Amino acid sequence: MWVRQAFDGAAIAEVALDDAESLVQKLERAIRCFADRPGWLPAYKRIEILRRLARLMEREFDALAMLIAREGGKPLSDARVETTRAINGVEGAVGELEHREIPMGLTPASQDRWAFTIKEPVGVVAAISAFNHPLNLVVHQVVPAIATGCPVIVKPATSTPLSCLRFVELAHEAGLPPAWCQTLVVEDTALAEGLATHPGIAFLSFIGSAKVGWYLRSKLPPGARCALEHGGAAPVIVDRSVEVDAIVGQLVKGGYYHAGQVCVSVQRIFVHADIMPYLVERLTERVRGLRVGDPTLLDTEVGPLILPKEVDRVAAWVREAVDSGGNLTTGGARISDRVYAPTGRKSSDRSRACTPIPILTKPSRGRTACPLRSSHRFSPAISASP
Repeated sequence: MWVRQAFDGAAIAEVALDDAESLVQKLERAIRCFADRPGWLPAYKRIEILRRLARLMEREFDALAMLIAREGGKPLSDARVETTRAINGVEGAVGELEHREIPMGLTPASQDRWAFTIKEPVGVVAAISAFNHPLNLVVHQVVPAIATGCPVIVKPATSTPLSCLRFVELAHEAGLPPAWCQTLVVEDTALAEGLATHPGIAFLSFIGSAKVGWYLRSKLPPGARCALEHGGAAPVIVDRSVEVDAIVGQLVKGGYYHAGQVCVSVQRIFVHADIMPYLVERLTERVRGLRVGDPTLLDTEVGPLILPKEVDRVAAWVREAVDSGGNLTTGGARISDRVYAPTGRKSSDRSRACTPIPILTKPSRGRTACPLRSSHRFSPAISASP
């Protein structure tokens, strides 16, 4: 399978795909690893590995950030922030391992007593990750498993596997035995489901759509636990007492960071009617000034959507929004088959708005909500309502 740049489709690297036989082998290897209790890594060893891993990641900081920008389309300045957060995540796990004593002496009954917790690993972990933070999300899913002594098999998003693969390689270079952290690269969703629902899995970490996440949860073997991270519809409430010019930059960054392909991106803004016209004006101005283009350049602010079909989806939603009565204030066109121009829309009814792909309106009563208004969009789209 060829992994391609999100911005222009240029080939980056060819990655071997796992098949059903490979899945079975990796599951058996992880299960054997956990069953061999004398072979468990002691806490001090896990701490050493994680510390070395953090140092290796620091050494490859620029390369990791550029890989995020190339395969995921995240602007390089933001990819560098993600890389920093990923390293911090590894370091944070060490801190959790080193502080297990429970504070005592806070009550008369606990005076002169000492308490601590001994935690046991739950078992084999299956981690299914997402494309929008290809390094940091993998760290959030894999590092807790390494820290607690759980064998883990991680499946990266098909469009962005390279950051995950490199991270796992670095973990092995840091001293983690390969059986304790394996990757599964598949295009067949049945194989991903087979990983998540295998009887040998004790914990599922899933990042993706609610539909898929809840489905997998319903199929988990008895006793298996899970952590599901789905999308959101992050609202912002803007009161008339606010200084509009002081928050416009934050709203634009929150709405158009990574072209809006973030679970917690600003999607709906509820604005006091008294300041709505000025807010729309300032947002439109800022959106028109956004630098859109090659994410590997440090001055780029908005890059591509992850796949051409996502541009088709956003374009269709914009058309539907305009057909429902809105007027575009800026943008509204494809820049390429992978990039959609920052777009603004102003509603013809009481609710009105603007921005990159767009700030749209709250649906009026009695009207069917268009997807750009009512759903989790994963696009540079914000809804604003007075």
